[in-house]
Amino acid sequence: MLELEFMTIEAWDEALWARMERIYHEAFPRGAKTKAILRSMLDRGIGYLHTGVHHGEVVAMAVTGLVGNGADRMLIIDYLTIEQKLRGSGIGTWMLKQLRAWALREHGIKGIIIEAESGTTEAHQERIQFWQHNGFVLTSYVHQYSMVPEPYQAMMLSMDESTHVPDDGEKLFRYIQAFHKVAYRKS
Repeated sequence: MLELEFMTIEAWDEALWARMERIYHEAFPRGAKTKAILRSMLDRGIGYLHTGVHHGEVVAMAVTGLVGNGADRMLIIDYLTIEQKLRGSGIGTWMLKQLRAWALREHGIKGIIIEAESGTTEAHQERIQFWQHNGFVLTSYVHQYSMVPEPYQAMMLSMDESTHVPDDGEKLFRYIQAFHKVAYRKS
């Protein structure tokens, strides 16, 4: 695997965004949060940008946010992508390890939550398998957003034995929706 440097950005950096924007739009060409929304999330202290950098080039990026308080604190991975030509090389797993270590060290999280498209295509199944390979548990509840055509399922990685993944996933979507509500708020 490539030698990478992990960085977390808490304040908007236009030059860094210019270096990561290409892989963000490559992975999420439709429906992803706009630059203005991402910038607002960082400006308001509710989101983080993370990068994996190889020889000055951004080859991996993630957008995260925190929800819950104290013993309920969870990290939401809103987006995670690897440069297309490097997928399957272990960088995604490396990024997850870096995100986990950062979130435990800086925020004492109890779990990491993601939402995965709930489809039957090969691409959908490969994404779910990636998360499962990295310890995430797929919940059975299928959530349908009113503004998005595809359904989603929540997945969670517990950080300790005392934090259990809910059986049906509806509780996890309450975390996800709370994060989205704050992320899309104007101020």
